[in-house]
Amino acid sequence: MAEVALPYRYDPQPSSPQQQPPRPGLNIDWSQVNLDEIQLPPGEDFGIKSEDEEEEEEIVESESGFGSIIVVDNLPVVEPAKYEKLENVVRKIFGQMGIIRTLFMPKDKATGKTSGFAFIEYSSPQEAHTARDQADGYKLDKSHVFMVRMFDDIDKYMKVPEQWVAPEIKSYVPGENLLEWLMDEKGRDQFVIRFGTETEVCWNDARLLKAETAYHRSFWTESFVQWSPLGTYLATIHRQGAVIWGGCTNFSRITRFIHQQVRLIDFSPSEKFLVTYSSHEPSNPRETQKVVLNVFDVRSGKSHREFKGSADEFATGGTGGVAGVSWPVFRWSGGRDDKYFARIGKHCISVYETETMGLLDKKSLKVDNVIDFSWSPTDSILALFVPEGNGGNQPARVSLVQIPGREELRQKNLFSVSDCKMYWQSNGDYLAVKVDRYTKTKKSTYTGFELFRIKERDIPIEVLELENKNDKIIAFAWEPKGHRFAIIHGDGPRPDVTFYSMKSPNNVDRVTKLATLKGKQANALYWSPAGRFIVLAGLKAYNGQLEFYNVDDLETMATAEHFMATDVDWDPAGRYVATSVTSVHQMENGFIIWSFHGKLIYKVSRDRFFQFLWRPRPPSLLSSEEEAEIFRNLKQYSKRYDQEDIESSRFHSTQELEQRRKLIEEWNGWLSSWKQMHEADKPYRQDLRDGEPSDDEQEYEDEEVEIEEVIDVEEIKEEDLEA
Repeated sequence: MAEVALPYRYDPQPSSPQQQPPRPGLNIDWSQVNLDEIQLPPGEDFGIKSEDEEEEEEIVESESGFGSIIVVDNLPVVEPAKYEKLENVVRKIFGQMGIIRTLFMPKDKATGKTSGFAFIEYSSPQEAHTARDQADGYKLDKSHVFMVRMFDDIDKYMKVPEQWVAPEIKSYVPGENLLEWLMDEKGRDQFVIRFGTETEVCWNDARLLKAETAYHRSFWTESFVQWSPLGTYLATIHRQGAVIWGGCTNFSRITRFIHQQVRLIDFSPSEKFLVTYSSHEPSNPRETQKVVLNVFDVRSGKSHREFKGSADEFATGGTGGVAGVSWPVFRWSGGRDDKYFARIGKHCISVYETETMGLLDKKSLKVDNVIDFSWSPTDSILALFVPEGNGGNQPARVSLVQIPGREELRQKNLFSVSDCKMYWQSNGDYLAVKVDRYTKTKKSTYTGFELFRIKERDIPIEVLELENKNDKIIAFAWEPKGHRFAIIHGDGPRPDVTFYSMKSPNNVDRVTKLATLKGKQANALYWSPAGRFIVLAGLKAYNGQLEFYNVDDLETMATAEHFMATDVDWDPAGRYVATSVTSVHQMENGFIIWSFHGKLIYKVSRDRFFQFLWRPRPPSLLSSEEEAEIFRNLKQYSKRYDQEDIESSRFHSTQELEQRRKLIEEWNGWLSSWKQMHEADKPYRQDLRDGEPSDDEQEYEDEEVEIEEVIDVEEIKEEDLEA
């Protein structure tokens, strides 16, 4: 077998060796290599370890070789008759953290009772460290709280010197300023892009018409990156778990969350907690796929609670995420206190308190046949949907339930329902319930909306039906922080877009139609975070048609196209829009930055483009009155920024003139060198023309030369002539 040092990029299905030309720099004759006999290093990574994996090994490797063993202290002291029962309890608790290879509980030789501690060996050091982190402090009962230590720590404790030595006082080193990016002098926003094996955090410098790279790193993540809801952290995903980073131009690692083969993550609204998810194929084919979820504390990295079960247990309700699992499995209550999170179960909603990580009032909220729920964005209010039951004799219903009191605030019964979806307005003022109903023949459906006014007395409900009931609802979106919403509806290739308001012109709380735009090439709606403006986007089959619309004035500001666009994202301030083409398409990969009114600012192309994510901003610290005061005096504040724009424009013009001057100088330099070379070759050209000068076209003389050419010679005999 030929031993070959393979390059990093390996094609598992190469063409035949005879068709492979020698590659420069490798010195391999592919005609002499049998690719089928090459043995790759084990593992999906082909033996190439990421930075995070190497650091993890430094933690879990043991010099003594006992890195997979933990010592559990403060176990109950029991009689020999209860030894097996206690062993089963310990196995059940610690078997959740990994595969137990050996469990040994020493006994007292005189009495036969257990000694109150145990040694547990896991199949890997990672599992042992996970057990130590999660089981240390576990309360078995009032008298027995586990104290878990690594076996290797015993040697460290035995070497503690008897004489106390004062620790060395290290100089203070300031940590990373996690809010530095908010203090940018130019007021720019950041975004992260991921393409190929590269990840970049960039400033959106629209004044200079470019994206300025703030931080770049190769192989930073193994699957995706994700900002936290307030933009404080950037999370990366690795085989050993998730890592969060903070900074502005020099991202440093803040916390690591150990969760093997993590696939999905989700932050709580105020960034206090992180939920991680992984799924594992069972060793026994008769068993179902196993799912593991951890709820971590973001600052400490400690797991507060672990959830395990089959994939079927976590796939109830909602839409499919990974392998049929609804994501996020846990949904966080509204507001910024991160007080509750909940998940849907069979005939129940399980609400947990973050203070204890236990069920609220130690029991789930019983709701028969519930299939979907959502939290208010600002309050601890649950909206539940229960479909029809008992063969249609029991109507479907939408209920609003207050947490923690479990008080039902409002309920609406619905009949002949085929499907239902709920949409909350960002301030929690309104809830729109899109209801698909069967016609009397039950051969088709039509759609209507139930609109709840959450903040008003008794929560009144209005019914909204389209003028054409048979229109298919393609998209629905609330105006952020506003009272308007938009709907794309229709059955043809050019649907209509209609805008509504929850307020009438007379300030009466009644749904009012504002305008209908006929025949638009749009299938998605993207409101500005500040409201007022919206992008009507035609993605996928519409090939990236864009329309920038002003809802206040009910007029189109601009139309544009980003061919094959797959995503549209507003920046947090609502000043710019990013459209991107990800690697689901093989061409046109990259992104374009537009102004809010549809002017193209700049375009960036990247091969194998995967992600574009604006960095979120935390809520403003100004009150609504202060914001209104600034808005009223906006012209005064804008004078300073107008001057900065003028200076930036001058600077940009100066740069452009300087670039043109350099190009002209390069052209003149090349032209001068070419003329010198042409002059130096003049004798040679004249010699080629038999001494005739030919550089001047006026010296040319036309001369006709007759040339005789013998085509063929053939001998003719006399007999042929006579004939």
